[in-house]
Amino acid sequence: MSVNTAHANNGVLIHAGEYILLHSDNVTMEFSGQDNPVFKGTKAGRIYLTSHRVIFNSKKSGDEMQSFSAPFIAMSDVDLEQPVFGANYIKAKVRAQPNGNYIGEVKFKLYFKSGGAIEYGMALLRAARTAQENYTRGGRFADDPPPYTPSGNWHEAPPPAYEPPPGYYGWLPQHDAFSGPAPNTVYQSDNPPPYPGIGGPPAYGAPTANNNGPPYGGPPAGSPSYGFTAPGGYGPPGNGGYNAPPYGAPPYGAPPYGAPPYGAPPYGAPPYGAPPY
Repeated sequence: MSVNTAHANNGVLIHAGEYILLHSDNVTMEFSGQDNPVFKGTKAGRIYLTSHRVIFNSKKSGDEMQSFSAPFIAMSDVDLEQPVFGANYIKAKVRAQPNGNYIGEVKFKLYFKSGGAIEYGMALLRAARTAQENYTRGGRFADDPPPYTPSGNWHEAPPPAYEPPPGYYGWLPQHDAFSGPAPNTVYQSDNPPPYPGIGGPPAYGAPTANNNGPPYGGPPAGSPSYGFTAPGGYGPPGNGGYNAPPYGAPPYGAPPYGAPPYGAPPYGAPPYGAPPY
């Protein structure tokens, strides 16, 4: 996580090749576990779920925290809380990135003032778990995340530059609280993300389908949870998609859906050695 590194001109600053999956314009955040004064008080602003991280932008120009960036690979203990009294909220713990303007780790609670906490939380759980799997698949482990590096040159980004590809929409929730970012509020640096996201680009050293590794996009069934907790009552893994293969694709090594097992005759053909019909 880094502080005051993800905003520009009263808008959000993302990396080249980073997609905005969800955006809500009416949230508050509370932080704990840190003495740094930047985390004091309740923060009101906007929240983004991107292909690589959670980004918060403050609506208060005088707030010492104007933005914070929480890469999925730096998050742990992600949970969706549904108290009997009070609003639902998301909580998590985030480790600092080196050079990220704070040291150690911080806990946060995220409240959605216009609803959508459950839907956002479910999407965050899936995205975070997938990014963690991509990270460890590349031979890395859950130690310090890569250091923050300055964004370099940046520019205003038109929607096609940050809208997710069509395949991403299959698991994104629908809710009135989620809207696209306002025009002229998204800026993009020329540098790619320094850490993997839900797509896990091959540049991070993980194997691809071409060299006998599983394809990027999601963890295989039964993968470890990395500290992410799904809320109860939403169906078993596979229905919610947490441990299912990505976007409807079969697990690596399995035949395409609808095809017979490898080595089997085509549909409708008699067994080997059997007389014709």
